[in-house]
Formats: sequence, C-alpha cells, structure tokens
Amino acid sequence: MQTDISPRIKRRKPLFALLMSFILPGYGQLYNGEANKAVWLFLGFTLLIIPAIALVALYLPPDLMLPALLGSLLLLLALWLYGMIDAFRSARRQQDYVLQGWQQSGVYVLVLILCSVLALPLLTDYVRRNLVESFRVPSGSMEPTVMTGDLLFADKRYNRPGVKQAVQRGDIAIFVYPNNRTLYFIKRIIGLPGDRVKIRGDEVFINGKSTRLLEEPGQNGGRRVTETDGKRQWRAYWANTRTELPQTEMTVPPASVFVMGDNRTASNDSRFFGTVPLQDVVGKARQIWLSVNHGEVKWERMGQVLQ
Repeated sequence: MQTDISPRIKRRKPLFALLMSFILPGYGQLYNGEANKAVWLFLGFTLLIIPAIALVALYLPPDLMLPALLGSLLLLLALWLYGMIDAFRSARRQQDYVLQGWQQSGVYVLVLILCSVLALPLLTDYVRRNLVESFRVPSGSMEPTVMTGDLLFADKRYNRPGVKQAVQRGDIAIFVYPNNRTLYFIKRIIGLPGDRVKIRGDEVFINGKSTRLLEEPGQNGGRRVTETDGKRQWRAYWANTRTELPQTEMTVPPASVFVMGDNRTASNDSRFFGTVPLQDVVGKARQIWLSVNHGEVKWERMGQVLQ
C-alpha cells in the first residue's frame, strides 16, 4: 500500500495577489510565499504611516514639516504601489507553485487580524496618546491665532510626569471640556495655580499687573491687543460689542489653570465654566499642517507654528 506524498501544486492568481497587497502591503507577497519580503514591506508601510509622521511633527524645523509630510506621503504611496505590482508580477511567474505547509486560509486570516486589527491600531493609539495627535478646530474662539478649519498637531509629550514640557502661561493647550468630557477644547493658558487673575472690561491682570502691552484698532471698532506675562507675548482680539463682558476676579486653585480664547468676546472659557484641572490638559498645540474652511484651502497657513 502506497501513501501519496506528492507536493501540492497550486498556481498563484496574479489579480488575487494584487488585491491582497492593496488590502495590506506585503499581504500579496505572503500569498506568493515570499515571507521575508512581506515582512519588510509591512514594516516599511507601518513606519511611514505612523512613526514617521510623529517624527516630522515633533522634531523637524517648522519650515521642513510640510515638505517632509508630502515626502512621507509620496514614499508611502510608492511603497504601496510597488507592493501591488510586485505581487502581481511574482504571482504571474509562478505557474507551477508548490504550496508551503503554512500557506493555508486560516494563516492568511490570522496574519490580517494581527496586522490590521492589532498591530496598526495599537501603534497608532500609542503615538496618539504619548507623542502627537492631530486635531481640527471647528470654531473661531482662538482667532486670530488659530482659525476655523485649522488642522493642527498637538504635542502630547506635555504636562506629564517625567517630561520637560510643563504648563506655562501663554501656551495654547488642548484640554477636556469640563462640562462635556466627550469634547476637547483649545484655549490659551492665562493663569497658573496660585495666580490672581482679574478681568475688568477688556483688560486682563495677572498678579496685579496688566497683561496689555500694545493696542491697535481692529475691524468694526474692535481692538487687536498684544499681551504679555513679562516673559512671553501673545495676541488677542476684543470685538466692539454692546454685550456686557464678564467681570472676573479669582485666585487659580491648586492643580488648575485659567484659560481664555484669543477671540475674547466670542469664547466660552474659564470666565464661564471655571478653571480647568491640570490633569485634563492633554496636549500643546504645536503647528498647523492644513487649513480648510468652507472647502477653501488656506495655503498660507500650512506649516505655521502656533505661539
């Protein structure tokens, strides 16, 4: 009695290999039995889509951010396209392909789950929580510094144990909105723990000193103001409005900060909802990477550093 131990010969399907590489770079190479090439393509794709963006956003000089992002995107598309073409050609050459022991449908499904459902989401989540995250600004409460439709990078290496970036006056912070913890707000930090903040009309005082450094006429009777805490400067805008402005005088509690929008007469901030716990400050706005409002791209704002 003889046992059939002849190898399993199964022709590779070029279109199927191409489709698999479209779903996930390197996946088509795995189908073709080229495991080593599959690993390198997937690693290259993963590094370009997540860590490379974090490095560009956090470490490159501001004037290089936009070219580097575009370069990373082009490299990513080129790698993806190469993987698809290579998988197609390799499958077409393998007319009498001998299946390896691990080439089974269950293995393919397992690899897809591990890469797409576990590895990529976990790496993305780590970068967003600990390094950098992108936010879109839907309102004009921070104008003229941050405009409606700005998409910006926020540095998440901020206000955390063991990091160098402590919260300072003048920082543009991303924080959890106290009245709805499903929302993030963006405002400027005006008062630190223990600071005495006083607001009278359209003038802000910190520890008894006015922050106003320079005042210029704005549109429709408003005022553009340059403010300072003695170390840093920032711009604010007060519109000419008949609405009574809130009068505020308080000492910022421990472990909290007082925040205000730069568009002072159109901002929901600490004058209305109180101070923000330091633990809810999750990032520092760093740089604009795209700005789109009502379908119009504001090219001049791309790459602008926020301060």
